[in-house]
This record gives sequence, C-alpha cells and structure tokens, in this order.
Amino acid sequence: MSTKKYPGDTDEAHPEKFNISAMPPQPTEKKPGQLPEDMIKQFFTEGFVIVEDFFKAEELEACKDAIKRLIDEMALKLYNAGKIKKLYKEYGFFERLSIIEKEFPGANIVLHKLGSMPLEIQQLWSNERLLNVVEQLIGPDIIGHPVWNLRTKTPQNEATTVPWHQDVGYLDNSSYTVLQPTAWIPLLDTDENNGCMQMAGRGHKTGKIATHQCCHGGTWYVMLEEEEMKKKLDIDVDKDIQICPIPYRGMLLFNNLIPHRSLPNMSKQIRWSFDLRWQRPTEPVGFYGIKEGILMRSSKDPDMAIDWEEFNALNRHTKAKEVVAEHDQEIDEFDITIQGPWMKKWEIVHVNHHVNAHHAQEGDPSKWTHA
Repeated sequence: MSTKKYPGDTDEAHPEKFNISAMPPQPTEKKPGQLPEDMIKQFFTEGFVIVEDFFKAEELEACKDAIKRLIDEMALKLYNAGKIKKLYKEYGFFERLSIIEKEFPGANIVLHKLGSMPLEIQQLWSNERLLNVVEQLIGPDIIGHPVWNLRTKTPQNEATTVPWHQDVGYLDNSSYTVLQPTAWIPLLDTDENNGCMQMAGRGHKTGKIATHQCCHGGTWYVMLEEEEMKKKLDIDVDKDIQICPIPYRGMLLFNNLIPHRSLPNMSKQIRWSFDLRWQRPTEPVGFYGIKEGILMRSSKDPDMAIDWEEFNALNRHTKAKEVVAEHDQEIDEFDITIQGPWMKKWEIVHVNHHVNAHHAQEGDPSKWTHA
C-alpha cells in the first residue's frame, strides 16, 4: 500500500457518532414496525442487525413488478438499437437479465444506473413502518440519502461482486461524522451460495475511516484490504467477520462505517436487492454537492408530502460524470462505465475501463491504458 496521503485519508476518529452513545432516546409512542430496544442496541454495538419477517409480501412483489417494467424498457431500447437480437420475454424475473447480459455485457450496469425511482420503490423506501424503525436509529427528522441502489447481482459476474469497504469510502469527508443507516433488502432468500452479505462485526467501534483503494478488479468499486481493517479498525478477521443470510421479507440494517462486502453469486438465479439509506436533515449528505437528500419525515410538519418529482429530476450517475469531467461529455444511454468523485479520493491501483473513462473525462490521455 502506498504511503502517500490521498484526499480520503484521515487519522480522525468519531466513535461517539456511531456507537451506543449515539443511540437516540427511544420514542415513547408505540408505532407499527418498531423494533425491540435490544435490536436497536445491537445496531449500535455490533454495527448491524438482521430483521426477519418485516415487509409484507405484496410490498416486495410490487417492487419486482416495477423492476420487470424497467427490464422491459431497457430490453426494448437495446433491441431497437441493434444491441440484442431478441427481447427474451420468455425468461423470468430471476433469469432474463442474465440472458440479456450474455448478448450485451454490461446490461446490468445500464440498469444499475437508472435515474428515477419507480413509484413502488418510493413506497417501499418511505414505508411508514420502515421510517418508524429509522426514527429509532436517528430520531424523528429523516431524509432519504441520494445514494440508493438497485443491485442486479447476476450469477458469477465480477461487476456485481462488491469487495470489502466502508460506505463512507464513496462519499466526501464531511460524511465521516454522520450516521447514515442502510437497509439492505433482498428480493429472495439469500445465502452463501447466491451472494449474501458479510459484515465485519463491531468494525465501526473505533469511529475511524480506513484507507481504501480504487478500483477493484474490472469494477468501479473502492476496496479495503483485510490488513488495513486489522490495523486501522481493530478488526479480528478470524472472529469478527459474519455471514448474514437474510430471508425474503427481511432486511439487514447497518451503519455507514462498518466494513462489509457481498459474496459471489454462484447460483443460477439473479440476486436482486435494494440498498436504501437515511440520515438527519441537519447533517451533510457527503455527496460532493451532486445531489441532496429527500425529506421524508419532519417533526415540525407531521403531514408533509414527499417531493419525489424534484428528487427524481436529477440522475446522480449523469451528474457524477459531469462533476469529474473537464470538458463536455455526450450522454450515451448504453454506456457501461461508472465514474465518480470517489475515484479522486483514493489511490488507483487497478486500471480498467471504468478508470480509463474517468481519466478520459479528466482530459489526461497519458493515464489511459487498455484494460
């Protein structure tokens, strides 16, 4: 690992922002969906908690229907552009994208980069029962974080296998003192075979941000070496790492400092999932000024309406490319690269087509290589 300091590096530590001392007073009013206090305490002491049987089947089935529409739209665009020879409508929800991916590698990235959020996913993210849980974690005033993801984990695909990282590794340094709970919500039972999550338990306890690198293999992901996890975050990789299978209708709640990764999907089905995040409105979202959060709950205005139109009007992936570009870029709806300001935060140790595209936007041909 290089000894050079990069913008993301810091020796600061803020354990008080993420450990049990950060747990807010629990609501006195009993509300639907609230978790037992011991589960809330586990979130703060361990950095994560598994919640089973939380969502109603119809809530998640509605999200599957929304994703099917997105695949229909993408497949039609690819077909009309001559990128694929068939629409592959005969394949089901857990297979169709994989078949399209074989003919147009990178289709999963095109889908991952969708800008606006379908109504059914909006309703899941702002679900009253879910926000009641978030209130237990951060208090009664809540915004949705601008970085949400639909994960398209097609089988045996490096592009969908996320390495060890802390979520703050993707955000600017103002996020280092901000608690941002994430709900990871799979759309099927997950296990070691189909790409469930691994968490480094209590990896947030020091309140520190480890030194990451960019980019993992042929992906745009930042990565965290296990030696760095041991040294900087006081993690025992033999004892603290836990595999977290999540049943359908359940979720994994975790904070933005705990190291985690997803295992490879070795099954024959796509492992679909969402990551949805929240934080307090008074704190910076840490997204380089690209996009702000969306107010979901206000203690001053209990009857407020969520402004989804404004939130959906800006595609964060397109804006992120503009932020790092030093000259005008044409928009290619079939672009299979992802770039963003996090690539300037850390040492670039692997060069690939995502990194090359990043360097091209910076206007520095000397950095371009063949991946």
